[in-house]
Amino acid sequence: MIFSKTRMLAGLSLAVLAAPAFAQNVAIVNGTAIPQSRSAALLQTVPAQQQQGDPAQLKSAVREELINREVLMQEAAREGITNDATVKQQMVLASQAVAIRALLEKYLAAHQPSDAELKKQYDTAIAQMGSHKEYHLHHILVDNEQQAKDLIAKIKAGAKFEDLAKQFSKDPGSGKNGGDLDWSDPSAYVPEFSKAAEALKPGQMTDTPVKTQFGWHIIRLDGVRDQAPPPFDSVKPQLAQAAQKAQVQEFESALRAKAKIQ
Repeated sequence: MIFSKTRMLAGLSLAVLAAPAFAQNVAIVNGTAIPQSRSAALLQTVPAQQQQGDPAQLKSAVREELINREVLMQEAAREGITNDATVKQQMVLASQAVAIRALLEKYLAAHQPSDAELKKQYDTAIAQMGSHKEYHLHHILVDNEQQAKDLIAKIKAGAKFEDLAKQFSKDPGSGKNGGDLDWSDPSAYVPEFSKAAEALKPGQMTDTPVKTQFGWHIIRLDGVRDQAPPPFDSVKPQLAQAAQKAQVQEFESALRAKAKIQ
């Protein structure tokens, strides 16, 4: 009885002592421990959208993934793959990529461009763009030249452009809106269409049909205006990205300049 109690107490003591070790690990695969820290590292690679689900389910999925990886890595080691020269070099490159990414993230966190700097870049870019025009156009698209000529004649005789566009235009986007293409940069259209539109004066319609790869067009220009630049806030993320890219290039260049390269 005393022996039995002694064994029970010893077993309980071992279990208590071992509990913290097990708590620090996700699992133990063939004697190799997978630490909780690796689970946390893998979680950081999971897209934020996928982290919105059930935490317990996500934790379980990460655990299963880590176990699968450990099983496969052990098999790769058993087969000597991890000792292959090419594989070793690829592992070095992968390790370098992780360390470099962490270095650059740390550098960029300490060198965030200010709003004033980004606004200065924005103003410079707008000034370099110069003045661009937007055209407000209507058009009717049909399959053949003769039909286009007939519609032009009807419009000149008093028929309403918008009504004919709704009835005959093959353009599914603008036809139902009376041929309205809204305000846009003429360079957004195919060259034949753009050239014809830019030759018009406000209120004028093409006298002859315009042929493009889509068919035959009747084009009317309703107005021309200076193209408004995009608001600063809408392009701020792109400006910040460009600024950070330039900062990284400067950082790399400075390090190379100090390095002894033979």
